[in-house]
Formats: sequence, C-alpha cells, structure tokens
Amino acid sequence: MSGSKIFDYQKETQTGAFKRTESVFRNSIKDEPNSEFPAESGRYHLYVSHACPWANRTAIVRNLKGLQDHISISTVDWLLEEKGWRFGHKGDADPVHNYEFLREVYLENNPDYEGKVTVPVLYDKKTNRIVNNESSEIIRQLNFEFNKFANNKELDIYPENLRKDIDEVNDWVYNTVNNGVYKSGFATKQEPYEEAFDALFKSLDRLEDILSKNKYLTGDSLTEADVRLFTTLIRFDPVYFGHFKCNKRQLQSYPNLWNYTKHLYQIPEIKETIHFDHIKSHYYASHKKINPTGIVPKGPEINFDEPHDRK
Repeated sequence: MSGSKIFDYQKETQTGAFKRTESVFRNSIKDEPNSEFPAESGRYHLYVSHACPWANRTAIVRNLKGLQDHISISTVDWLLEEKGWRFGHKGDADPVHNYEFLREVYLENNPDYEGKVTVPVLYDKKTNRIVNNESSEIIRQLNFEFNKFANNKELDIYPENLRKDIDEVNDWVYNTVNNGVYKSGFATKQEPYEEAFDALFKSLDRLEDILSKNKYLTGDSLTEADVRLFTTLIRFDPVYFGHFKCNKRQLQSYPNLWNYTKHLYQIPEIKETIHFDHIKSHYYASHKKINPTGIVPKGPEINFDEPHDRK
C-alpha cells in the first residue's frame, strides 16, 4: 500500500479514476513434501500495518487460527513517509534484520526492485525471501497450510461447500466496498468519484439486506468474506465517511451492518488487531493530497463495545 517515490496507491489515470496496482510476490506456503516454502513453525514472519485494512485481514486470520506462537508478526509506523513504511517510532523495530524501512526487505529480495512497497508481507526468515504480499492469498495460506500447528485447526474460513458463495461475495464487495472507498477517496475528477460513491452505497444497501436474513455474509458461519468486509467497515465511520468523502450516511445508520460490525469487533481475536490511533493517524496525516494540513480529527465518538443484536 505504499509507493516507491511517494505514498501513491495507484497508477495515474487520465480519467481521474483510482486504479490500484497489483501485488507482485505471489508464491505459496504448502504443507507438502518438497515444497519450495514448506509449512514450518517459527519460519515465517508477517509485516503488517495496523492502519491498513489489507494487512489487518492477515493479522485477524493469524489470530483466529491460533497461529500466534508459530508465525511472528510486527507492525510498521502508522505514518507513510516519502520513503514508504518505516519501522520504529509508532511501530515495531524490524525484528528480522533491524532495517529502517520496509523497502529494504523488498530490496534484499530483489536489489533491482522498483515497484510498490506494500503491506502485508509474508516473509521467509530461513531463505530471506518474500513469499507473498497479496493479502487475499496470504489469508488462504494461513487458513489451510498451518493446520498441524494451529490451536484452532477446526476453523475453516473457506469451506468447500461455501466457496462459490464466498467467491461471488468477495468479487463485488472488493470492487465496490473494499476498493470502492479508495475509488471515492482518491478520485481526482467528479464523475469517477460519483460513480464509485454510488456503487459503494448501492453495495452497502445490498449488504444490509443480506445481513437482515443471515448472521454472516454466506450463512451461519464466519468465513473469509466476513473478514475481508469487516476491515473496511471498522474504518468506515472513523475515516472513510469524512476523509474519503463517503458521506451519504454513516455505518451506524445501517442497523444490521452496524450490529454485525460490533459483533465481529467484539470477538477477542479480532479486537486485538484493531488500533484506532494508527488507523486515524495514518489516513489523515499521510494523505497530504487529500488533507494538506495533516490534522487528525479528534472525533467521532463511537462505542464498538456497546451491545449488539447478532446473537
């Protein structure tokens, strides 16, 4: 989620529409004999940002599966600087190599690398290589490939009988909600902003209807579709509503979406990964094109711990 020169989330487009760049490291950990990246306890490390919704997914699945003792994790500073994600200050020091910037991890992997430096990063401490930096693929690997170590191996957030439904939900939620808030926030012309805005709230209405009938997005069990949506919802009122101009209505005005978000937030393994100070400070202080003063608003006051009705 960072840029090689400045914190640029996208390719420049003449239309003014936001276009996210693709992840480039797409290897897989496999619990198989002779795998290039075998599933081993203590071998892998997750570099994340508490601010980033994509990185937040991986921290959540690591916790839900009970892999804390087997996959180490560290967080970068919330401020995205000219040189990208920095270690230390309001984040952790790099526990693997004591680097100053995450970019150094990428350059260690490929000295000629000139692409985006993004979180999350799933890193192999044994070979000093980046395995993967695509969150959707990392959470699947955490779900499946470490079960012999997981404390909660019975949990399957991508069960075979729901995969078609999960994939369908993921597709439109990613395009219109997860990425939709960014399409609104980073649009540089009115028309693409309004297109993204309208698609976002159409999908929120659709989600509200789904959750009026189901406890979770695909039925009665928590799946990766819920994890992927949640990391956007938890940031909606504190950041996206104002900072990204997604201000048709707050999440709290949707009875089902609001209670669903509180329900997921109150799961201890999920709550542990949410750091609102990092979230608000990152967006408002890092995006100077959107918020030139860098002032971080004190509000809004939101109680995600109040009772929910999703039982």
